[in-house]
Amino acid sequence: MIRKTYLFIFLLFFSVVGASAFAQTGVTAEAVGTANLRTLPGTEGTEIIGMINAGTQYPVIGRSEFFPWLLLASPSSSDPLGWVFADLVSVSGRLNDVPISMLDISVGSETTSEQTTVVPALTPPAAVGTATIAPTTSATPAPTSAPAGTVTGIANGEINIRYGPGTDYPRIGVARAGDIFELTIRHVLVPWVQIVYPASPTGYGWVLLELLEVTGNVETLPTTSQTTFSQPSLTPTPSGVRPAEVIGVDSVPVSPEFAALGEQIASLMLNAGFDPVTSTFGAFFVMNLQTGEALSIGEDIAFSGMSVNKMAILADYFRSFESPLRDEQAITLAEAIVCSENISTNEMLSAIGGGNPYTGAEHVSEMLSQLGLADMFIYTPFANDPFVTPQAPIYPAPRPGIDQVSAQPDPYNQLTINEVGALLNGMYQCAYNESGILLETFPESFTPDECRDMLSIMNNNRVGNLLERGIPANTPLAHKHGWINDTHGDAGIIFSPGGTYILAVVMHGPTWLNFEQSEPVVAEISRTVYNYFNPDQPLPEIRTIDAEEVGDVAACLNSLLGNPLITQLTERDF
Repeated sequence: MIRKTYLFIFLLFFSVVGASAFAQTGVTAEAVGTANLRTLPGTEGTEIIGMINAGTQYPVIGRSEFFPWLLLASPSSSDPLGWVFADLVSVSGRLNDVPISMLDISVGSETTSEQTTVVPALTPPAAVGTATIAPTTSATPAPTSAPAGTVTGIANGEINIRYGPGTDYPRIGVARAGDIFELTIRHVLVPWVQIVYPASPTGYGWVLLELLEVTGNVETLPTTSQTTFSQPSLTPTPSGVRPAEVIGVDSVPVSPEFAALGEQIASLMLNAGFDPVTSTFGAFFVMNLQTGEALSIGEDIAFSGMSVNKMAILADYFRSFESPLRDEQAITLAEAIVCSENISTNEMLSAIGGGNPYTGAEHVSEMLSQLGLADMFIYTPFANDPFVTPQAPIYPAPRPGIDQVSAQPDPYNQLTINEVGALLNGMYQCAYNESGILLETFPESFTPDECRDMLSIMNNNRVGNLLERGIPANTPLAHKHGWINDTHGDAGIIFSPGGTYILAVVMHGPTWLNFEQSEPVVAEISRTVYNYFNPDQPLPEIRTIDAEEVGDVAACLNSLLGNPLITQLTERDF
């Protein structure tokens, strides 16, 4: 009866204030994995009315004054949906802009000052997606090997294990879905439980209870109301940034200043929620083309090649055909690289493969292998092409020392961040220094003019986001971008006033990566690197570009008519 009364009061308030009043704050929340929605803030005496999943962002229309609970609304109608515990979601926007809800009470008990002792902090911003609410699912089957009376918990997704009961405490590990833990203590003030965790300095860790499917009676566990947990000296987790091995280049020592740039990039990724110990992470490669210094993170992770691998197809096309190109060849290359048009890309593969795009893809992969870039390959044409007859492709052999699992890469189209950087370096050295892996490996197949043509084509690629937003307008950028559901990337050579450099960034999230989460990080990384090379004329903030104008494929294709690039590719006097 109490719950119904408060819900009626809230709905009456909602009808008077109106949905638009809540929506004006612009604050949204997305589940970190999955999260239960409840009728009121709190777990005692409240009902679970639904579940939300990662990948969907909901307006936050109310918050509890005393407890870390948020009231969510439907993205489509702004109608209230239910309350979620703050630790279970990532929040975008200023929570202080969200009004305190008149339902800010603890159902079935009195509010006390003790209940506010541990207030978990919120996790980094997430991005907007399509709204759905999944029904509450049944618990995972209980393990049969636990001793009688033992209370266990199965992680229902990827979850953090912390030193104390709250997100203000340091993370000491990450559990994956299906991991089983023995529960030892239940906290009476916040919904956290202690688990046996041998990797911890104390042998124990803390997990939010709602992130576990519990077997046994949690009420039988010993309890604690302790609010302060002295923390041992924890060894800082290494950032993972290290000097990059670049095929065909002798390694040079990295200066402290360049090393600090690498750490700054790693921090940008981490602070945006791209954490290398979770399933949402990123990789980057940066190289100073004046000094040869190179750094990377995630160099041993295989990512889906996306359209970024069209750079390799472009290189193999110039290896296979003599310059100058015919008009139709030049237009096909421009459509494939400048406009990222997949049908034209498959026409390039078909031309390379003597009429068969699958054979052409194998030819590209063989070229990459001969260059020493065997972890970068493509064995199938690009999808959604009605002119390609499907056939069974070659299944590539596993790559020793390469993680081909974490980023769930396309089995037939993959790249690693260091090899993308090495290919770009090969193009640059061929174009401007008459050296590098392209000329050294295929001295009869490439000329510096052809390599400059490749970079000119890539310099005409303008999509209005990613690396482009981190450099001033009209700064030459020879690059190729790409994105699929779970992976977004951009890689190129930036010809800045203060120096020329290579920058490649790939971001990954499980199942679906919101572009609004990944793109600003890539843009900010790009700006950070640009400012490192141009400290006297830094870019004060990432640029706003009309992406609709520059990113429209039809407009891009139309712009190729009479484009000086076509003239450059077809009329050079050798």
